[in-house]
Amino acid sequence: MRTLITLLLLCLTAKGLSNTALSDTARIAFYNVENLFDYFKDSVKNDDAWTPRGANRWTRARYWQKQNNLFKAIAALGHEQPLAILGLCEIENRRVLQDLVRGTPLRKHGYRYIHYESADSRGIDVAMIYRPDLFEVIKHYPILMIIPPDTISRTRDFLYVKGVLFQRDTVHVIICHFPSKFGGLMQSQGRRMFAGRLLREKVDSILAENPTANIITMGDFNDEPSDESISVAFRSRCDTANFQPHDMLNLMCRFEGRKGSHKFRETWSIIDHIMISKSLVRNIHGLSVLEQKAHIFDPDFLLEEDRVNMGKKPFRTYIGTRYNGGFSDHLPVFMDVVSLQKND
Repeated sequence: MRTLITLLLLCLTAKGLSNTALSDTARIAFYNVENLFDYFKDSVKNDDAWTPRGANRWTRARYWQKQNNLFKAIAALGHEQPLAILGLCEIENRRVLQDLVRGTPLRKHGYRYIHYESADSRGIDVAMIYRPDLFEVIKHYPILMIIPPDTISRTRDFLYVKGVLFQRDTVHVIICHFPSKFGGLMQSQGRRMFAGRLLREKVDSILAENPTANIITMGDFNDEPSDESISVAFRSRCDTANFQPHDMLNLMCRFEGRKGSHKFRETWSIIDHIMISKSLVRNIHGLSVLEQKAHIFDPDFLLEEDRVNMGKKPFRTYIGTRYNGGFSDHLPVFMDVVSLQKND
C-alpha cells in the first residue's frame, strides 16, 4: 500500500501537479455482518431464534465468539490503512454495537457508533462505526423506508451521516440495505426499485445544495451493478466517460461476472456496493478515492472450503440452523481515500 501511495504521488507530479501534496490516507468500508443479534428476547422483534432456547441455540458464548470474530475481521481490514468509517448492516440494536466497539480490543481505537431502530420485522438495521480522531460527525438521521402502497409493512431504513474527514473534508455517507429477494425476484424487484429511487432523491438533494459535495453511498443492495434498481432507479455509472456533475460512479462494476462479495450456491455475485460522487473521482485539491477503485476484502480466514459447489465460500456463522462458528455470509468491501492539499 505504501508503494501504491508513492506511485500516486509520482503520477501527480508527472502531470504538473507538483504543488499538490498527499497529506492523509484512510479506509472507508462496508460489511454485512450477518445477523448480529444479542442473546436476549426482545418483545417487539421477531428474534426468537436468536436466544439460548431458540432454533439457533444462540448462547452468550456463541455471541461473544461472533463479536471477537468480527473484531478480527475489522482489525485486519484496518491493518494497511486506518479504518475511519465502517458501514454495517444486519445489526439488531445499540447493545451489539457497544459490545463490538467497547467489549473487544477495538476499544483501543476509540470507535463510536451511530444507529437508529427501524421497523424491519426481523429487527435488523444498518449502522456505522467510526474513529472520531479521523471523522468528526456533524449530523445524522435515518431516511425512512416506507414503500407505497403498503405503508404498514416496513423494511430497514437508510442511515445518513454528514461529517468532516481529516478535519477539513466534508463527506456525506449514506448506508443502505435494500429489500431482499425473499418471495422471488420479480415479486421483490419493485421494492428495490423504490429503494433505488429513494436513494437517488437523497443524493440529488445534497448535490442541489452543493454540486461538488463528496458523497459516498454503500451497503448491501441485494442486486448487482447492472440490475435495474442500481443502474436505472439509482442511475449509477460504471465508468467516467461523459461523467456529469450529478452522476455517481459504482466502484464495484469491475467485479461483476468475475468475482463476488457473496456466494449463493455455486455463484459469486456483487451485491455489496460502494458508489461515489464526481468530486471523489478525481479531485486534485481535496478528497479523492485512490485509483478510483474499491476492493473486496477476502483474506483466507474469512473463507472456507465449499465442499458442495467447489472452490471457496464465505466462512459464515450458521448454515441453516447448524452453528458453523464463522464470521459472515458476506465479504467486506472497501476503498482508500486520500486528502490532497495545495501547497502555498
